[in-house]
Amino acid sequence: MAGTELQSTRRDVLAEVPSAEWGWSGETPKLFRVMALVSAAFLLLMLIGNHEGNVESLYLIGTASLLVLIVVIDAVRRRRLR
Repeated sequence: MAGTELQSTRRDVLAEVPSAEWGWSGETPKLFRVMALVSAAFLLLMLIGNHEGNVESLYLIGTASLLVLIVVIDAVRRRRLR
């Protein structure tokens, strides 16, 4: 009896997702990757400006590099799963 209480059907799992009512209950990983690269490009474009110190430049380059690194790691992991 306890085994049947722990088992959930696919319908129960989908009903718990708030967006299931609208007919969509997935993520868009491709959009997330593209937006991360667009954000990294925007951060690098911010290097062109009137700031005088290099601390701002280091933060911009570091954050952009981190975003690109995350996208690359995600791409490598996705290829390994295939």
